[in-house]
Amino acid sequence: MSKIRVLLIEDNRLLREGITSMLNDELDIKAVASSGTNGDTFQVAEKLKPHVALVDLGLKNFSSLRIVEQIRKKFPKIHIIVMDIIPANPEVAEYVNAGVSGFILKDATLEDFLQTIRSVHKGMKVLPPTMTTSLFAQVVDYAVKKGKIDLVVKAVRLTKREQEIIKLISEGGSNKDISRELNIAVHTVKSHVHNTLEKLALQTRLQLANFVHSKQASEEALSSSA
Repeated sequence: MSKIRVLLIEDNRLLREGITSMLNDELDIKAVASSGTNGDTFQVAEKLKPHVALVDLGLKNFSSLRIVEQIRKKFPKIHIIVMDIIPANPEVAEYVNAGVSGFILKDATLEDFLQTIRSVHKGMKVLPPTMTTSLFAQVVDYAVKKGKIDLVVKAVRLTKREQEIIKLISEGGSNKDISRELNIAVHTVKSHVHNTLEKLALQTRLQLANFVHSKQASEEALSSSA
């Protein structure tokens, strides 16, 4: 059986040795290396070619974000998972933008911990349920401010009808206006608006309109620079 090769970057020796031992007890996972610093991290990654890197967000002597960015730059095929107690929302947004595929809270069960590794290895994005809402609210806000609306659009799957409705909202259309334009019931429009707001972690129609305008401005800027 081909095993998931894991590189662990954790400066707490007890945690490092304990996590390594637990991973190596699994039939489909192997901790190929563990490190308390980033001194030889990249040499190890080059030699052992891990599939997944587990990075402690709270490294004492090094910037965890910087390490994540360097891993993504040097080894784009490695999936990165960040571990912490409860990351602050702005930090989470930064790590998502840096290319992190998953988060593991240090109070997670062993089953959740292992499942996160397996899911991320398959290419999935994994977030603890307690972080999901606040995370996406932060990511949307971060993307709007940075002009990276396309990141949110790719991450959030809006249906064709939802896209039509938010376009009409951005043009100032009321629920009744949209109902007439699309020939659907008003309550159906309300349902689509509600679902779209939830997907984008927004709270009001105004925020939704601003989101669309920011997306359009970003696309126009890209077109003019091409």
